[in-house]
Amino acid sequence: MRRIETIPLSEQRQATRRCDAPGCHADGEHRAPRSRDRLGDFYWFCLDHVRDYNRQWNFCANMNEREIEAAIREDTVWRRPTWPLGGGDAAALHAFESGRIDDGFGIGDELRGQSNRQKRPKSANTPEQRALRKLDLVPPVNLTQLKTRYKELVKQLHPDANGGDRSAEDRLKDINEAYTTLKRFLTA
Repeated sequence: MRRIETIPLSEQRQATRRCDAPGCHADGEHRAPRSRDRLGDFYWFCLDHVRDYNRQWNFCANMNEREIEAAIREDTVWRRPTWPLGGGDAAALHAFESGRIDDGFGIGDELRGQSNRQKRPKSANTPEQRALRKLDLVPPVNLTQLKTRYKELVKQLHPDANGGDRSAEDRLKDINEAYTTLKRFLTA
């Protein structure tokens, strides 16, 4: 029985391709773009001719300074469309510097001229910030300060100290939730 060997199509194409250099009969194994406008269309050269081609290749040939700058900018985003966030670059920089954009990691602190994280304005909508407001605390707060303030408020708002006042009882529930939130945050 005769065995028939098949050669994959990619190898067949490569094996039959000849160097595109005039007068060369070597295999064309190396590709090179035909022009900067046709980067997906290739010449196929042998190793010697692709080296010659690469020495002579100049992507920026016949381009002025503005066109070169535009090509560089397009390459920085892999030639994908981009657009500014919000109101453009100036608006984004202003929002970042003013603290309206909270990076969460303190990366921008140095840009804002702040040496440590506590000086940076925090967003007032985080659960921790709401809990601090409920307990009338100003950051930075440690666990000892939190416990001391919690005990003061519990003594003031306990139902036995207020004759069963419903508003004091509701406030005490809020204080308990705030304490739990901050304790979890400070011990994490």
